[in-house]
Amino acid sequence: MFKESLQKVVENVEGGVASLVMGFDGIAVDAYSKATNGPPLDMNTVGMEFSFILTQVRKAAEILEVGALQELTLKSEKLIMIMKVLTPEYFLALAMGPEGNFGKGRYLLRIIAPKLQVEL
Repeated sequence: MFKESLQKVVENVEGGVASLVMGFDGIAVDAYSKATNGPPLDMNTVGMEFSFILTQVRKAAEILEVGALQELTLKSEKLIMIMKVLTPEYFLALAMGPEGNFGKGRYLLRIIAPKLQVEL
């Protein structure tokens, strides 16, 4: 259902590796992973782990009264992960290699989010 949109994001950003729509409960709605030369990225496992972190950040934002969480980015040695909240129950994530175009990745997630929100 969402695979075409997820694929479009990954294929149109430099360094794109995978994307997914997942519930904050850690259950994936849909995912897309691009074939790479290295070991494949298990986006479902990555998403499950980060869904816990997103939940904790959402709680912290609520306690601090800074407003609802909209987006969270994690940059590590081997991965850039951009996570965008779609609804109170679901988020969208994009994984890129360290050479990935962070700005374009954020832009594509922002553009595709309204379409995915309607489909949820």
